[in-house]
Amino acid sequence: MNNALYKLVYISRNQIQGNAITLRAEIEQILATSRVNNLKSDITGALMFNAGCFAQVLEGPHDKIQETFETIQCDTRHAHTCILVFEPIAERSFSKWAMAYHGNDSNAALQFSDITLKSGFDANQLNGEHIYDLIKEHLLSANLSI
Repeated sequence: MNNALYKLVYISRNQIQGNAITLRAEIEQILATSRVNNLKSDITGALMFNAGCFAQVLEGPHDKIQETFETIQCDTRHAHTCILVFEPIAERSFSKWAMAYHGNDSNAALQFSDITLKSGFDANQLNGEHIYDLIKEHLLSANLSI
């Protein structure tokens, strides 16, 4: 079992159907479940969402990141899931958060929306480190507690 510390950055297309209330409820459910499961698995990170796409950073032991990502890939709320970065790291950047969140109205999510629109959601045109930096920068500047 490999427990080296890793960082995974992925994007996926939103498949949640319904109005704004349904969307908000689904996102809240994703966050609640992620926070519980991530604490158990020693995973930290952040989720960014706009109505069309998810971007997420996960940090933790290699095997736990793989297990968590497998669950995400099987979740019908995600489609076209694409890993942009999966690499070893020396330390966590999101150590305070089992799962922080940037929603539709955050500056980070608006910038993410621009990035995904300009790229046509083409993973070859998306820079995982840029998305990682965007999430990290806005999370730390917002000083979020969860």
